[in-house]
Amino acid sequence: MLLLAHRGASADAAENTLEAFSEAARQGADGVELDAMVCGSGEVVVCHDERLERLARLPWEVRTTPWWKLQKADVGSPLGFAPARIPLLEEVLLSLPPQFIVNIELKCERFDDDGLARKVARLVRDLDMAERVVISSFNPLCLFRLLDVAPELRRGYLIDPDRRWGVQAYAVSPLVSSHSVHPYHVDCTPERVATWRAAGLRVAAWTVDDAARASELERMGVSYLITNRPGAVREALRAAA
Repeated sequence: MLLLAHRGASADAAENTLEAFSEAARQGADGVELDAMVCGSGEVVVCHDERLERLARLPWEVRTTPWWKLQKADVGSPLGFAPARIPLLEEVLLSLPPQFIVNIELKCERFDDDGLARKVARLVRDLDMAERVVISSFNPLCLFRLLDVAPELRRGYLIDPDRRWGVQAYAVSPLVSSHSVHPYHVDCTPERVATWRAAGLRVAAWTVDDAARASELERMGVSYLITNRPGAVREALRAAA
């Protein structure tokens, strides 16, 4: 089971920042999970929230704010860390160790994704990273667009625990997933994981910081464990082995 640092090592550095991704590498993660969205001037930035109240105490909406302005936002201090900034997806990908697996989540809840799927696909291709990138989304339309523009890229459907499980897991997921399915860890059972694996899909469970639960998921056959604390979870799994 590979450990992917959730928004980087976000328990120890400001989420979705270069510092968090660097910390993930230092802690020995196998890769990272990150969030990508299009900002007001068209660049793909790495950020989870549509608005910056939580991250920067600013009322800015990312999709309508240009990149030059977003760079002025401090998304570290409000979270209790050193000052940090929102990075571009390209600079994050260029900064990661060459062996890292990268789970790029396409963040878009609307019908129109502002070109997000197309832009991420182009960037992954241009950087020759298709073999180590998995692209996921809660929005099946984003994954359909990705299938259209870059069918070779690995896709994984994120299952929302607040929506109807059966429809997502057994109706939508087979249509849009080519590589993996991404359920909330609480919704993983041995039977469900076995069913997905039998269908040829890897399972990426999120978000797990508890060592005992991590061990359970590893025994089930989960392929990717998404965690805020990759170093601590790694040590706990080794100790339990």
